[in-house]
Amino acid sequence: MTAMDVRTATKAEEGNLLRQALRNLRARWQNIAGTEYDATQASTRPDLPEDDLERLRKQMHDCLQARGGEVTARARAAALGQAYLALDAKGRERFLRLLADDFDVVEADLEAAIDAVHAATDPQDRRRARRTLRQALESPRSKLLTQFNSLPEGVKFLVNMRAELLPLIRSNPDLLLLEDDLRSLLATWFDVDFLELRRITWDTASGALLEKLIAYEAVHAIESWDDLKNRLDYDRRYFAYFHPRMPNEPLIFVEVALVDGMADNVQALLDPRAPVHDPKTANAAIFYSINNAQRGLDGISFGNFLIKRVVDRLSHEFPSLKIFATLSPIPGYMTWLQQLVAEGDQHLLLPAERKALGTVAGVQKGAKGWLKETLFATPWHEDEALAKALKPVLMRLAARYLVREKRPNGRVLDPVAHFHLSNGARMERLNWMADRSAKGLKQSAGLMINYRYDLAKIDAHHEGYRSSGKVALAPAVKGLLEN
Repeated sequence: MTAMDVRTATKAEEGNLLRQALRNLRARWQNIAGTEYDATQASTRPDLPEDDLERLRKQMHDCLQARGGEVTARARAAALGQAYLALDAKGRERFLRLLADDFDVVEADLEAAIDAVHAATDPQDRRRARRTLRQALESPRSKLLTQFNSLPEGVKFLVNMRAELLPLIRSNPDLLLLEDDLRSLLATWFDVDFLELRRITWDTASGALLEKLIAYEAVHAIESWDDLKNRLDYDRRYFAYFHPRMPNEPLIFVEVALVDGMADNVQALLDPRAPVHDPKTANAAIFYSINNAQRGLDGISFGNFLIKRVVDRLSHEFPSLKIFATLSPIPGYMTWLQQLVAEGDQHLLLPAERKALGTVAGVQKGAKGWLKETLFATPWHEDEALAKALKPVLMRLAARYLVREKRPNGRVLDPVAHFHLSNGARMERLNWMADRSAKGLKQSAGLMINYRYDLAKIDAHHEGYRSSGKVALAPAVKGLLEN
């Protein structure tokens, strides 16, 4: 979930957190590695040149050997982890390529196992052959990666390793199978049934955790400690998923405002001067920010479970709540619109819209390129009359973008819309000038949308979208499409 209200931290913040976490791991694992650490680290250079690569290859083979007991195995895994952590970016890429190239499935063993399955004639031989085939399909590197699970913060180490691996696969397709192995391991370990839903409060959270919330918040930046405290106030709720092997690291978190009515402006929602509402009398829970905190868990989905569990928890805590909805950005809208107007804006304006714009800005039938120049090169939102004339154009085209623009697989183009529709939400209402921040104007012309979670219809909406791409729409959004 990524340029969306379910997204990762900025690259700079993410990189700083990742480097800090890796430094902490090096210190924790040095004692576990013991003499194994001393023997390997002393002669391994940060960029992992060819002669060091051979030494590392032997170290990996040693980790796969069954010799020694549990203590020895942990020491070898810790030493190997230390070797990775001591490398620079170039060295780590070579480390990962070594894992991908030299510790893949053994093709000869796989072919032999397949032949044995075909040749098996009785049930016992077939069971034995299938068991051998399953073993042949498991790459040695998967066994190697699994060993880190026994180390303190070893799961976090693998999450961080995948975070570093993901950008590399774009230019190194040979790393794809390694990424598959790592994702499969993490998907098993991060099954939603293993996760703990925890409410975060100002009084109970550690300073370190609060700092991580600030760094990981990528939808509406937290400007200060006072800003964070406001988001943790009496009429707000902050929920996160945690894994037992990463108890101090939020995996994904959601911020909720308990208010009256469906929110239509994020600046008003986040205003620290706004009076605190009594949550016991609120009738709406507004999900205004959802963030994936771990880049290394991209593609391992548990965001849908988070929303449903939070809805269930809030509805039991506050029976007065009748509305469960988001106030979400539309991050891909202006990028899509820019591509559209680049093809010419003559076909985009309806006659009534062109007439209204002509009255305000002198836009005539032949004013080619005016829309592109106005939207992307001028502060149009500061001109009240011009913004009023542009409103029906931008609202109508936003509805078209959200509902009718599809990917080849039939899913909607906008990533936030796809996330919420997949979870069973309905497109409820488009909100004009709901986010006047520079970011909001740049990505969506200030528009935001409410996705509503109707408890009685979540499953039906989910099934309709997942099975046939049907988008659940409220009348207000349908009306924009009919213009």
